[in-house]
Amino acid sequence: MSKTRIAVATNGRRGLEDSVSEVFGKAKTFTIIDLENDEVKDVQVVDNPAASYRYGSGPVASKTLADLKVNSVMATQFGPGASGLLEHHNIGRISVRRNKKVADCVREALSKSKGSAFE
Repeated sequence: MSKTRIAVATNGRRGLEDSVSEVFGKAKTFTIIDLENDEVKDVQVVDNPAASYRYGSGPVASKTLADLKVNSVMATQFGPGASGLLEHHNIGRISVRRNKKVADCVREALSKSKGSAFE
């Protein structure tokens, strides 16, 4: 049984129907998706505590997701601070196009990798 937790940097609170945010650290929310054997088991939306920060939002967002036990993150862009902390916490990064629907990004990543991008 394979369990994975993915966070997607998002623009709002619409879950799988939401769109991907332009920048990871400044995302308004993160849509957290729990997968079991490549099937969605749970979806929750959490506010990004660093969304309004002028500087340093990427590392704060990274730490928040590490605390939530996320395995992988999907976003359009990752800054150097965020990338370093995600790597430190063994959280995978997957680049996706902005404004794309969350459900489509997850579906495409799963079909391309057969789940390996999330391990």
